[in-house]
Amino acid sequence: MQAQQSFGKQTMGVLYLVPTPIGNLQDMTFRAVRTLKDVDLIAAEDTRNTQKLLNHFEIETKQISFHEHNTSERIPQLVAKLAAGMSIAQVSDAGMPSISDPGQELVAQCVAQQIVVVPLPGANAGLTGLIASGLVPQPFYFYGFLGRKTGQQEEELQTLALHPETLIFYEAPHRLKKTLTNIVAIFGEKRQGVLARELTKKHEEFIRGSLAELLEWATETNVRGEFVILVAGNQNSTRVSDQNELTPVNDQINRLIGDGLSPNVAIKQVAKQRNLNRQEVYKNYHQL
Repeated sequence: MQAQQSFGKQTMGVLYLVPTPIGNLQDMTFRAVRTLKDVDLIAAEDTRNTQKLLNHFEIETKQISFHEHNTSERIPQLVAKLAAGMSIAQVSDAGMPSISDPGQELVAQCVAQQIVVVPLPGANAGLTGLIASGLVPQPFYFYGFLGRKTGQQEEELQTLALHPETLIFYEAPHRLKKTLTNIVAIFGEKRQGVLARELTKKHEEFIRGSLAELLEWATETNVRGEFVILVAGNQNSTRVSDQNELTPVNDQINRLIGDGLSPNVAIKQVAKQRNLNRQEVYKNYHQL
């Protein structure tokens, strides 16, 4: 067990996790600006991008690059600097460090070395989109980016199809249509969802409707900007799970199909829940 006193007297340096704006520079907090001015070094995902932020707030602190491609090299260097007494602020290009961005491995190493880690609150696209979505805000399940390959996405989505929580995903504009196509195929057309586009920026927009309607919008629109995809949870998943042992297999499959799942996905989910052979469930359902 380990207990951390964040603001006591320190014998080593401190790692500060500093959120940056996701679009609107006015979302930078006073504390974040002061921290970036006071630390000895800023570990930035993209030093060129962060330099624009530093220039805007007249911050002269030196930077060092820290991104997903140099973590194995940088982490020992940063930990050594912290152990020697330097204070370091870690920032990503936008939003919270470690949330779909670099940071987690550095934090883990600092915790292992008993170096104090101090998080600052700030902008986060997932939560910003969630509270304005109109969907149930809690509980929610943040997933971030799905896998890029179709097969990987389908496998991930199949494990999420019965979650009762509101689901939160991130997606780039050029992959939005493909990802929504896979979500509709696994979750069904009827489930409600929201696309939150360009949050906090000039062209911020919310597109609300069924998953089928969201896919239609993405198909007919010249898609631009970064997206948060929010999907309503499966409201019948708990009921199905509770009655698992009492509900005939085909009835349970039909319930899931009625909730919007495709027959093949419903069969796979039921077979997995009941620990049955999927092919046998398939043959039995289709009377083959």
